[in-house]
Amino acid sequence: MPGFGDILGHEAVKEHFQKAIESHRISHAYILAGEAGMGRKSLAHAFALTLLCEKGGSQPCMECHACKQVLAGSHPDLIHVTHEKPATIGVDDIREQVTDTIMIRPYSSYYKIYIIDEAEKMTVQAQNALLKTIEEPPSYAVIILLTTNPEAFLPTIVSRCVQLKLRPLRDSVVEEYLENVLKIRESDARLCAAFARGNLGKAIRLADSGEFRHMYGELLDVLKHVKEMDICDLLNRIKGWKDEGMDLYECMDFMQIWYRDALMFKVTKDVDLLIFGDEYDTIEEMARRTGYDGFEMILQAIDKARVRLQANVNMELAMELMLLVMKEN
Repeated sequence: MPGFGDILGHEAVKEHFQKAIESHRISHAYILAGEAGMGRKSLAHAFALTLLCEKGGSQPCMECHACKQVLAGSHPDLIHVTHEKPATIGVDDIREQVTDTIMIRPYSSYYKIYIIDEAEKMTVQAQNALLKTIEEPPSYAVIILLTTNPEAFLPTIVSRCVQLKLRPLRDSVVEEYLENVLKIRESDARLCAAFARGNLGKAIRLADSGEFRHMYGELLDVLKHVKEMDICDLLNRIKGWKDEGMDLYECMDFMQIWYRDALMFKVTKDVDLLIFGDEYDTIEEMARRTGYDGFEMILQAIDKARVRLQANVNMELAMELMLLVMKEN
């Protein structure tokens, strides 16, 4: 479990928490929002670790009894709210674990901290039960709601919480971490960083994923030969991917990165900017034979295919329209 200094990026969120600790102006309720894998849990734990640390600074000491208890997952004043139903946090979960226990004073610290992960899964009744606690909390209580979707909360919950949103990291920061810490080779690190779009957790998962390597091989084969392949063969390949369980939205993300790479090379002629540096010959040829308007049409076609799939348009039709634009341009 990291302290603030061990967390990559998210400087604004870390600074907010540290300033609140230094000035002794801790809110009773926080909403920490961001994509899965972006570090919401790490930030919440670093905040809790620092609040419970016996040294009382803006960084946890990692050595006192309280820090050791938090690191071991056994601190009595740090409560992780759980739920048995995977898709729902019910009113009974909130009552039993939060509202019925919050008036019991902390055992060994000044603060009593509740972390509710996947808080967007709270039912309306659960949120209303929590609202009463947030409206009149005891002075020592701190409730941290972790969510991928803050829009799922009642406006009354949102208005009573400090909202902190995690922003994507720069690709270069993610790439550097993958290369230096995980020892991923440069070209793979660059692709994983671009594909993860600033989400370090996702980049780490991709770097170690056999499925991602399989998708990479499959898509690269199609993108390099889309011009000469028959439309029926292309559709069969895509249908095969879907049957294998490959995520078509991720496939389209990959396609966009590929065509943007070629467009970037057409504009700059700079090999160092290429994400697909290993595919220089193919990218260079594509940049030479495809016009700027052609790249724009292809990228728009991928966007349209994504919108059509989200609107439940027939998958084969949506993909066929996209592939025809790729072949023609």
